[in-house]
This record gives sequence, structure tokens and C-alpha cells, in this order.
Amino acid sequence: MISRFIDKLVFAATLLLALQLPLFAEHYHQYLSGFYQATKQQVDGFEATAKAHQFADLNAMIARHLNNSEASVRADARQKQATVELLHELSAGIDIFANGYLPEKLLFMLQPKRLPQLRVVLSNFTPGIPLSAEGLLFGLIVGLLLNLLLMWPFYVLGRKTAARLRAR
Repeated sequence: MISRFIDKLVFAATLLLALQLPLFAEHYHQYLSGFYQATKQQVDGFEATAKAHQFADLNAMIARHLNNSEASVRADARQKQATVELLHELSAGIDIFANGYLPEKLLFMLQPKRLPQLRVVLSNFTPGIPLSAEGLLFGLIVGLLLNLLLMWPFYVLGRKTAARLRAR
């Protein structure tokens, strides 16, 4: 009787935890969208500067600045280059969040290089219940799987104990 209560309690906890993942992915998508827009505006400004100074494109301006004798100009060019690369990464993430499935989104979010962004989103996250069918189904399936995974050792131990008691 106690084991059934514990099983139900573990299932409820894993279900509630699993239901948070779709919601968290939506929060991350909103954060990513804002980060993408801010970075895009910055890169657009770099491109406008490149055009205003008669460079073929932003990459040509960065390449020229990387070869400049002034250290601060080279450092600025490396920062611009890093910002452009970040924009490409964010663009790929936006595509995943716009068209991908929840497991793809989770894999994108949980990459080690994205832990700082994950921490920021987590600090602003408020638990709730997802309203989408995909989110509810995902939460139910993951909750069941986690429950089975966590309770499996107890099932095996319980069966062995019951078998020993019957053998006596």
C-alpha cells in the first residue's frame, strides 16, 4: 500500500516536472527572439557603416579592419565578427523554435555553450501548465517514462522480496 502511494507520488512529481519543459521551451523561444532582434539590429548597424564608407559588404570591412595597424581597430573588428557569427547561430535557433519539435528545441537549449542563456531564462521562468496538445502529450509521455525509470528498481526489489517470502 505504501509502495503504491509512493509510486503515485513519484508519478505526480515527474508529470509536473515534465509539463514544465514545453513551457520552459516557449519562454526560451521568447528570450531567443529578443536576443536575435537585438543582435540583428546591431549587425544591421555594422552593415550600414560598411556601406556608408564604401566597403563592398560587412565582411570586407571586417577583413580590412583585422589587418589595420591599430590594435583597437583589430579588436573592434573581432567583436564585429563574433557578433555576426552569433547572429548566424541565433538564426539557426530561431528556425528550430519556429519549425522544430520539442525534443529538437530541448537539444538546442541544453547545449553546454548555451548554459548562460539557459540560466537567464530559468531565473525568469514561472512554472505553469502548457495549453498546447503537443506540450500536454509530451509531459504525459515523459512523466510516465521518468516514473517507470525511477520506480523500476523498487518493482524489481519488491518482486524478489515477494518471491522469497512465498518460498518460505
